[in-house]
Formats: sequence, C-alpha cells, structure tokens
Amino acid sequence: MAGPEAAGAAAAAAEGSEGGNGGRDGYDGKCVFCRIARREEPGTALLPCEDEDLVCFRDIKPGAPHHYLVVPVKHMGNCKTLKTEHIPLVKRMMEVGKAVLQKNNFNDLNDVRMGFHWPPFCSIAHLHLHVLAPASQLGFFSRLYYRINSYWFIT
Repeated sequence: MAGPEAAGAAAAAAEGSEGGNGGRDGYDGKCVFCRIARREEPGTALLPCEDEDLVCFRDIKPGAPHHYLVVPVKHMGNCKTLKTEHIPLVKRMMEVGKAVLQKNNFNDLNDVRMGFHWPPFCSIAHLHLHVLAPASQLGFFSRLYYRINSYWFIT
C-alpha cells in the first residue's frame, strides 16, 4: 500500500495504539488486555462479571490478598483519556469490582482500595481499575505503589 491509503492506515493504527478507542471495532491486537477480554489469552481466567462490556481477572502481581483488574472489553486509553462522559463507565467498573470481591467472600467494602495508575506509571495502555482488598493488609511496597491520590495512583 502506498500514498494516501498507507498514510490513513498508519494514522488509524497510531490512534488505536496511543490510547484512543482501538481499531474500528475497539480492539487492538497488540494490547494484552484486549486479547484477555476476547478470551485469546488462555492463561488468564476471567472471573464472573455481570456487565458484558467489562471483564475482570486477577492481577498477575497481586498487591493484596484480593487484587483484581476490571477492564473494558473495548480498547480505551489510560485514565488520562477519561472524560465526563465516562463517569458511568467508571462507576460500573467500581460496581463490578465490589461484586467480584463479594463473590470471593470479601464483604468489608470499607477496607477496599480502587484506582488507576497515572501515566507513565501504568504498564498497560488500556484502561484498567485496580481493586485491592483488604487495603489494611497491603504490604510496605504495595502501600507505596497504591497510595491514595499519589502522583502515580488516583482513586
């Protein structure tokens, strides 16, 4: 492909990988969270989630006994790309996080930490909510890494 078609394709690819909304169908094949959401990563088990637009799974480097990630199925950029219109989405992500905790026999919702890593401190450029519980049992490094409203983690 050459000329304007190639330039358009390159621009579309860049938009998808830079934290926009992914490709035309909201999927970025290079994004591990997109692949997990589409069940293309057999090593990652999805937890039951009652919202078809979201998936939930365990964090591979847990910072607490319960550490889950709630991820939109459709590729979205990191938390810096959120706008006012995304408030309902973030609220649904939080509700899914609470429901998953309760399904896993954790019911003290006052001892939960939820939030997003602020770029450049997020390792995956696909929106994902960290759900950690019990927050009172976070280790020394986890208390730093998931510190409420710090320079690198926002709640």
